[in-house]
This record gives sequence, C-alpha cells and structure tokens, in this order.
Amino acid sequence: MFDGLARLEYRGYDSAGVAVIDAGKVRIRRSVGKLAQLEKRLAERPVSGHIGIGHTRWATHGRPSEENAHPHLEGGVAVVHNGIIENYLGLRESLRSEGATFKSETDTEILSHLIHQKVSKGRSLEDGVRDALKVIKGSYAMAVISKDEPDKIIAARMESPLIIGLSKGGAYLGSDIPALLGYTRTMLFLEDGEMAILSKDKVEVKRISDGVIVNKTPREVDINPIMAEKGGYRHFMLKEIFEQPRAITDTFRGRILEESGEVVFEDFNIDIEGIKRVCIVACGTSWHAGLVGKFLFEELCRIPTEVDLASEFRYRDPLVDGKTLVIGISQSGETADTLAAVREAKRKGARIVSICNVIESSLARESLFTIYTHAGPEIGVASTKAFTTQIVVFYLLAVFIGGRLGRIKPEMRRELIQELVRLPGKIEDLLELEGDIEDIARRYFHYRDFIYLGRGINYPIALEGALKLKEISYIHAEGYPAGEMKHGPIALIDEDMPVVVLAPRDKIYSKILSNMEETKARCGKIITITSEGSNEPGTKSDDLISLPHTSHHLTPILLTVPLQLLAYHIAVLKGTDVDQPRNLAKSVTVE
Repeated sequence: MFDGLARLEYRGYDSAGVAVIDAGKVRIRRSVGKLAQLEKRLAERPVSGHIGIGHTRWATHGRPSEENAHPHLEGGVAVVHNGIIENYLGLRESLRSEGATFKSETDTEILSHLIHQKVSKGRSLEDGVRDALKVIKGSYAMAVISKDEPDKIIAARMESPLIIGLSKGGAYLGSDIPALLGYTRTMLFLEDGEMAILSKDKVEVKRISDGVIVNKTPREVDINPIMAEKGGYRHFMLKEIFEQPRAITDTFRGRILEESGEVVFEDFNIDIEGIKRVCIVACGTSWHAGLVGKFLFEELCRIPTEVDLASEFRYRDPLVDGKTLVIGISQSGETADTLAAVREAKRKGARIVSICNVIESSLARESLFTIYTHAGPEIGVASTKAFTTQIVVFYLLAVFIGGRLGRIKPEMRRELIQELVRLPGKIEDLLELEGDIEDIARRYFHYRDFIYLGRGINYPIALEGALKLKEISYIHAEGYPAGEMKHGPIALIDEDMPVVVLAPRDKIYSKILSNMEETKARCGKIITITSEGSNEPGTKSDDLISLPHTSHHLTPILLTVPLQLLAYHIAVLKGTDVDQPRNLAKSVTVE
C-alpha cells in the first residue's frame, strides 16, 4: 500500500494514512505532511495483515490534520474516499441526532458512520455500502473494509476514477494506473454507478442501484513502470521537459501521411460539414492549449471558435446545439469542471471531441471521439509535455478539418505536416540551451514579480509561461497580450520588474519591438525569446534566447520549452518543491 501511495504522490497531497485488518481489529496509522512522516509512524507502530486500504488526502473539507486524514474509522468500518459529498451537512446533523460523535471536520467521515449504522443493524458490508450510497449526493471513489468481514474490500465509483488490478496473488485497487503497475498490468476500469467486491481469489462488479452483476472485460495496460521513474533527472518535471521531442513524435506518429500531408483519425465519424462553431472547454494549462487551438482553428479551418474556462462554462447556460463541436481538454481526463462542462454541452446536443492523455478516462467515455496525446505518464504537477502534445493535437485536428472542408490546399497541407515532422529535432536543439537558461535564472530568481508579453497565437504562451513560474517558484507573474501593455501593466514596470518578451519574427514582429522600447525606457529588465538571426531584440534585451525557425503555427511550442526551463531553474534556485508545489494537485477531480 505504501508503495502504491508513493506512486500517487504526483497528484499532490497534505496528509496520508492506512488502515489494515490485524488480529481481528482495524489498525489505523495517519500523519500530516509527506509520506515520509507516515513511514516514520509505521516504523514506530508497525501493523501487519493481508488486507488494507490507504489514502493520500488533498484537503477539501477541513484543514490538513491527522484527525482529518483518511482512513476514517467508525465501529470497525474504515473508509477512504476521493470526491465531495455535497449533502454532508444535513447527513451529519441527522446522524448526530441519532447519537453519532464525529472526530473530524471532513465530509468523508459521514460514510464510515452511515455504513457502520447499516452493518450494525445486520446488513452485510456490501449492502451497507449500497444503502449508504443511496442517500449520498456528490462524487466519490471509495474503498471500505470492516473487521466483521475481514476478507473483502468494497469499492464504489461516482464521478471519480477507480481502477481494479487483477493478479494471481490477489486483487488491487487504485485511483490511478501507476499505483498498481508494480503488481499487475491486468486492470478493470469502474464506471460511474458501479461498485466492486474484492477478495483474494475473486472480483465482482455490480451496479450500485440494484446489485445486478456487470460483466467487464479486463484490459492489459502497456505502460512501462520505468516511465514513472525519474530516469536520472533531478526532478520529474525536468525529465518530462526533456521527454517532449519523443512525446510529440508519439502524438503524431501513425496519424499523418507525410507524402500527401493528410492527417488520419480512424473512426472519426462526426459530420464536419454540419459544424458551424467550435467551443473549447478546459482548465489551467489545458485552457492555454485551447487558446492556441482557437488561433489554429480560425486560421486553418475558418470556423468561429471560442475558448471557455470549464468552471465558467458549466454555470452560464451556454448556447450550444447540434451544430456546435465542443472540445474538452484534460490531461487526466478526470478534471471535474471540464467533465461537468462537457456533460452540459452533451445534454444540449453538442458533438463532443476530447483531448486527453489517459486511456479509459471519464472524459473519453463522455465523448463521441477522443484524441489521445500519447505523452506517457506525467508525474510532475506542473504540466509540460501534456501541454505541448495538446497543442500538437489541435494542430493535427485543424489540418484534418481544414483539409476535409477544402480550406487548406494540398501543397500547404504537405508543408504544414513537414514542419510538424521537423519539430521534435528543433526542440532537441532548444534543450541544448538548458545551461544558458540556467545562467539566466541565476540572474533573476531573487525578483518577486514578472510580466510575460506575447501577441497573437503566442499570447497564450505568455499566460502559460507566467503560470509555470507561479506554480513552482511561488513568484508572482502575469501574462499579458503585449498590445494591452499601455492599458495598465506599463504602470508596474521599473528596474525591479523583469519582463519576458516573446518576439518571434512574424507579421507582428515590429509591434512587439515597440513594446520592448517602451519597457526599456522605463528601466525594465528584458528577457527576450526570438527567432534565430533576429538582431533588433538583442539591442533592447538584457538576456536573449534564440529559437530555431518554424512555421508561425508551431512557434508556440518552441516558445514554451525555454519558458518551462526558466521556471524550473528559478524554482530549483529558490529551493521549492518542484514536482509537488504547495496547495496544488495534479488532477483536480473535485470542484
């Protein structure tokens, strides 16, 4: 269990715990902070047994504390739970009126009380869980053990991922694939509204509503466990930055015909001709990828496209219908707001395409068609290769749709694909500049505020660069469209404000040079990323990073790489926890 929890550290957490049935009793060990604290607790007070459940918690109800850490125990029933119980306040008051005493501030403790209440009245553990879930409103991936039935684990899922691993040596349960890879690659993926009864020799899956058995076919997962290791790099984030040439190649491999410039998506059966509008929904870094996608769709497909934050889209009664293509983006495919936005759009008749990295994810199952990025496991909380591969998918999809609609001529299509094929080699050239970028980081890591400026298709990369710096170094940073600088941000610029300028040589190159002049006139420190051979930025910059030439459609990806390295090295110099920044989770599976 401890090994499985360690493999899930990348999700972010503030406390951890385990429950094991030992000598007829449920023994619980919990701690606040990193797993090392739990390991110390287990060394001080060992437990043994053949069945147990473990959990890393990211606080949603109640502060990080040992009392609020999972598992929660009541009357010999122990529970771990991901998700949010929306009606927990009413249930808590009802249980209190019946004599229940609560030891934590969490919503999860409700489950242990409800299940214990049912079991104490003679219900089996399975039926007790089912009865309890009938009064629960919200999302959950949960696992339950009981001292009275010490040879089974009951699991249930609703809007949170849950995976079962099968092997000759027993059965395993996890919220993500990496937790189980050390023990089996044969897995079952629970759907919403399903529960599982795990014992050493058998696993049964049933519907929560009526207990009817669900026949499920196991899948062999072909992810190499070594991919989840650091591979000699100091941090997962750095490893994943350097994996981008391979990840991007894997994303387009098998999807392009280089000679003709065609993009091939097998089984894509959506009527493109009937699409009058595209709406992209996502959160965080994926939203930035969607902003780049908007530029690509409008330029290459000539289809009106808008990009929404999923958390806003879901609540504003969006105007979508059967002529709207809604594209949901999520690395994990489990982002709660994105899933809710997609479900709302689906309810209104929109056609759903998803972009994600995790096979069999909830987002994929909600979609008419899913394009997987094939980036491989991304362990670092701050997204890197997932972001650039998402942009590659948008590029492929724009070329595919633009070609289908006859809006991209064959010769241009071939040129677009050839540029994509050359892209991984250009990223490898950029990665060789890591030492130079580390030197730049040494000159700037002590500053407290940054501004990032970009224009056009590169403006979203200014947002992404600022976000990366904020996420892992805790330095305040803002991304702005450079044309808006005189509408407010210019007031901030002085000798204590580094400005990162994205200035590739494109059709608005001269405009960004003017922004640099305005910054220099106010004594701002300028770090510029520009195209090779561009002389003008060098005269206006304190530090300069040069990019290999590519088409302006792919420039956002090249610009992203040095910004990732800059944020990474600044964070390392500041001594922050690069792979697991404070307060952040890898997959935001609750609202």
